[in-house]
Amino acid sequence: LATGPRQNNGIFYEIRTYDIKPAKMQEFLELANKHFELCPARSELVGFWYADLGALNKVFHIWKYDNFAHRTAVRQALANDKDWQGKFISVIRPMMEKQHNEVAYLVPWCQLGKPPKEGGVYEWVTFQMKPGGPALWGEAFRAAINAHINTGYTRLIGVFHTEYGLLNTVHVLWWNESPDHRAAGRHRAHEDARVVAAVRDSVRFLESQQNVLLIPLQCSPLK
Repeated sequence: LATGPRQNNGIFYEIRTYDIKPAKMQEFLELANKHFELCPARSELVGFWYADLGALNKVFHIWKYDNFAHRTAVRQALANDKDWQGKFISVIRPMMEKQHNEVAYLVPWCQLGKPPKEGGVYEWVTFQMKPGGPALWGEAFRAAINAHINTGYTRLIGVFHTEYGLLNTVHVLWWNESPDHRAAGRHRAHEDARVVAAVRDSVRFLESQQNVLLIPLQCSPLK
């Protein structure tokens, strides 16, 4: 995970998570769908989702940057954008309880994917691995991901390894046709000896795991 394409170019992804006040969640989603197109003109929005299961009143969005200078330029431009600040930021700021961001790279053996069709649901799985980095757990983790891919019940969208934020964290984004399709596929996968063996090998390096079912907003490029 620590060698390969991410060392040869500056591209990274900023993962932003907002906790929204429960009484303001619907209003926030409506404003995001209405005004968020103001921002992607300056940087690429990969996806924007709200949590449906595994967390409540939480939104996730991912931005792609060419390098850190690109991000700095975008942030400065947005700070000076009267429409962005007046129509969106100043309105949503009182709706938020907490903000969190991370910088992550796609692992070199994974390209950012797309679902085969619009609709469906996304699953955001966060793995906190043991200290030591990919040199310790990278190959076992990759084998476990590939074992699930090979079952064919789910579509891998991306695997992100943190650079800023809590280290030794890996986020995996999956797409499924529906929550029921995902559940049926996982039941089959857990009966597959190849999946069981790969997971058993990888969990030796796992400290914690959390998953969230995500629903894309209308403004999200990944739908």
